[in-house]
Amino acid sequence: MLALSIIVLSLCAIAAPSAYAADGAEITKASIETSDEGYRLSAAYSFELNSGLVDAINRGIPLYFKTEVELTRPRWYWFDEQAIDASQTVRISYNVLTRRYHASIINKQNANSPNLQQSFSSLDDALSLVRRPNRWVIAEKDALKAGETYKVSVRMGLDLSQLPKPFQVNSFNNSDWRLSSDWKNFNYKVE
Repeated sequence: MLALSIIVLSLCAIAAPSAYAADGAEITKASIETSDEGYRLSAAYSFELNSGLVDAINRGIPLYFKTEVELTRPRWYWFDEQAIDASQTVRISYNVLTRRYHASIINKQNANSPNLQQSFSSLDDALSLVRRPNRWVIAEKDALKAGETYKVSVRMGLDLSQLPKPFQVNSFNNSDWRLSSDWKNFNYKVE
């Protein structure tokens, strides 16, 4: 009986971190805009880094903030059609020698395009690229069908898979490393 209790408690401890996946970030604005280049995501996020994350970045560990966007079109006869699956990652790092924060943007769908890289004097200024990202092109003009309504899902969070391996292991047991928003869903009708 004692062994069964230990097993149940162990399974609860393992499952508990997933219950707290959405921690500390909120999507304050999200919309799709049409431009000459294609469809753009306009979004804004609200969050503050806890002292553990600030300490990690100031010790030279880069943090990766990933925004994911999915557009699906409902179909009555089959599974929903996934029209767009795009992501953008903002890497924030600190250089101890120059005492400057560096931010770079990496788009999943535009791997050939040059990454934006900027230098900032404060962490808050560098995080502005995450909190208020540029309106990035998530798909070309012909990717969506005119007159159709698509379900849009947006999420932003700290990408733990990009961390060095020892920190990935630590992040599973340490709530300081959990920074994520819930999925924000809305509909977009193509004109």
